[in-house]
Parts: sequence; structure tokens; C-alpha cells
Amino acid sequence: MKILLRFFSYLMHPLLMPILGVVIYFYVTPKFVPESFMYAKLFALSILTIVVPVLFYFLLESINLVSDKELGLVKERRIPLMIQVAITLMILKLIINGYEFPELYIFFFGILLSAAAAFLCSLFRFKVSLHMIGVSGVLVFVAGLSMLYQSNYLILIAALIVGIGFTAASRLQAKAHTIIELLAGIIVGGLPQILLFVFYKM
Repeated sequence: MKILLRFFSYLMHPLLMPILGVVIYFYVTPKFVPESFMYAKLFALSILTIVVPVLFYFLLESINLVSDKELGLVKERRIPLMIQVAITLMILKLIINGYEFPELYIFFFGILLSAAAAFLCSLFRFKVSLHMIGVSGVLVFVAGLSMLYQSNYLILIAALIVGIGFTAASRLQAKAHTIIELLAGIIVGGLPQILLFVFYKM
């Protein structure tokens, strides 16, 4: 069981959630997207959301600003979260066009708000769960696409809900978070997506 929980902890890692949301979007969207264009976007987003943060982590670790990959200490989360905010702003400015992909633009704008909220929490010495922020954001995004496209994505939604459950259990088992921190992560990750989707529908 511990192996399964650890697997979900890695599978639902916060760095993987933005690209997961993008992959799901390209898979379900009724819009025509040329394959070459889609792969170019996925490549650019993978570099910015996965490779660049990992490189920054190793840089911060080498100068003793972070001590472990879990960012267990609240103060160690501040610089990585600031970097995430900057990267997401760059994505919104250079990669995701709000006219071509308004749904993805909203998704990443929600990620931006969640990262900013997590940063503010760290300033108040509250360690919100980044895993829960990531997976709950994707869950709400997929639910929003289901309503927007009037399509049944219940299997995807159910899989993400199961993912949330196992990921939360893995974080509790590892003693990385309390239940309050996990619930806060779900709210911080999901609420911006809900509010932005409602605004978009209006």
C-alpha cells in the first residue's frame, strides 16, 4: 500500500499537473488543432513547467536555499513559488493565446492565482499542499470543459477524484501535511478555476 501511495505522490506531482491539463484539453477539445502546432505547444510548456522549475530547484539547493525536494519548510517555498508565478506569467504572455485557446488561458490564469495564493500563505507561515492545488485545479478544469462542451467526461473526472484521494492519503502517510493543509490546497487550487470559469461563461 505504501508503494501505491508513493506512486500517486509522484504521479500527481504539482509540476506535472499543468501539462496534464493541457494534454487533456487537446484530447477533448472539439476545435481543430494541427498536430505539429499541438506538439510545439506541448514541448514549450513542458520545458517551462517541468524542466525550468527542476533546474531552478537544483540551483536553489546548491546555494542552500532549499534543503529537500518536498520543500518541507514553509520559508523554503517562497522563492520556488515566486519562480512559478513568473513562469506562469511568461506562459500567459508568450505561449497561450487567449484568442486561440481561451480555455487554456483561463486554466493557466487560475494556476497563476493559485501560485500567488500559495505564496501569500507561505508569508503567513502556512504550508498549503501544492499536490492538492495541482490536482484539484485540473479536476475543476476538466469539469468546466465537460460543461462548456456539453460532453460526458465522467471517467476522467472520476479518475482525478480517485487521484486526489490517493494523493491526499500519500501526503498524510508521509506526514508531509495535515488534513487542514490538504483541504486548503483543494480550495486554493480549485476555487480560482471555478471563479474564472463562471466569469468566462458570463
